[in-house]
Amino acid sequence: MSLLWIAVIAASVLSFAQKWLGYQVPQDVLERPRISRITTLLPIALLGALVATQTATSGAELVLDARLAALGVAVVLLIVRAPFLVVVVGAAGAAAALRALGWA
Repeated sequence: MSLLWIAVIAASVLSFAQKWLGYQVPQDVLERPRISRITTLLPIALLGALVATQTATSGAELVLDARLAALGVAVVLLIVRAPFLVVVVGAAGAAAALRALGWA
């Protein structure tokens, strides 16, 4: 078995164990104000990090391409409170237009 598969299996087991341990935490610990704030904001931070890495990187390189411009369009549309479908179509359209113009 290759080292990669060993790492994948180990990460899977650790992920499962972490999730299982989360269910074992007593309810009174989760209701503390500080813990409640952290658990509320953590998914937002993780999603933001995922969007940033998927938008501005390609492998190990930082890139500025149509994805970043599409994200900018989506942010502007979200600021003006456009419907979600308009945000998605607007960002996709901006990325498609820029790629058609050769800015990949």
